[in-house]
Amino acid sequence: MFSEKRVEGARLLLIGLGVTALSALEALAERFEVVGIVREATPDPDCRDELVELASKLDLHVSRDAALSSVRKLIEDLRPDCVVISSYNRILPPDLLGMSRFINVHYAPLPKYRGRANVNWAIINGEKVAGISIHRVSPGLDAGNILFQETIPISDTDTVATLYERLNAIQRRALGGAVEQFLAGAEGEPQDESQATYCCARLPEDGDINWSHGTLAIDRLIRALAAPYPGAFTWFEGRRLTIWSATPVSGGQRFIGRVPGRIVAVSKSDGSVDVLTGDGALRLFEVQRDGAAPAPAASVIKSVKATLGLRPADLLKRIEQLEALLGEKPN
Repeated sequence: MFSEKRVEGARLLLIGLGVTALSALEALAERFEVVGIVREATPDPDCRDELVELASKLDLHVSRDAALSSVRKLIEDLRPDCVVISSYNRILPPDLLGMSRFINVHYAPLPKYRGRANVNWAIINGEKVAGISIHRVSPGLDAGNILFQETIPISDTDTVATLYERLNAIQRRALGGAVEQFLAGAEGEPQDESQATYCCARLPEDGDINWSHGTLAIDRLIRALAAPYPGAFTWFEGRRLTIWSATPVSGGQRFIGRVPGRIVAVSKSDGSVDVLTGDGALRLFEVQRDGAAPAPAASVIKSVKATLGLRPADLLKRIEQLEALLGEKPN
């Protein structure tokens, strides 16, 4: 769709805080002069950051401060011809937008799914497609004329990681050309505001599994929060248990007397366990206790008398254990 020749004289600043930023830099550095990158430091200093590694190879300045005031100062100093945003968690005020030209890459089929955690929500909500939109930045949340848009199907086995991989590939292919067209004066297509929908941010605690929900809904939650996200989780023996891999059970026994969260099968052969949901059963393959490594589910959950989820009886038992422990301490 777009030419791949290098665009001389165009200077770009990239703002990229999430997993989409690496493919954005790959696309831009191939065709433009990238004068700087805004990228917050990872919480774990030992965690590898491929974007920073690439920036180092390209001898690019990386700003670790993503505050609006710092971005404003950086634009004043660098005076880029265009600022490209690929994953940023702040809305730019009008005065800042007046300092340069801005393009945003949003992983959703705008005007639907404006806001945060769009790919996660698309899986959770059972959408049939995910999308990528490259648009001019206007005041407001993910507003502005669309320069490029493409959708991809979501399968029943897709995780957030597999969708990001495919969407990143589209960004790598399309972003450079969209920026070039924008700099050449392309206006893009207006968004239909009557079709706009919004997604709120997701917090780690939102991944708590409610076993009374339907099997497919729980399966979607697990796939939507797979690595690099914190994972969907439940509670086992009063401790948090993250579920990394699972699949709905088709066929099998029909339970007309069911306790959602109850383990009904443990398989030593493939390491799986089956747990009842609100309308069926889910087969768990890989789980992880806090502070431990991921492990086959059957190596952690070994009894069909176990029930997953935080129940009042579990809380009372923990309180009794703490009271007994405190009672053993000398005055």
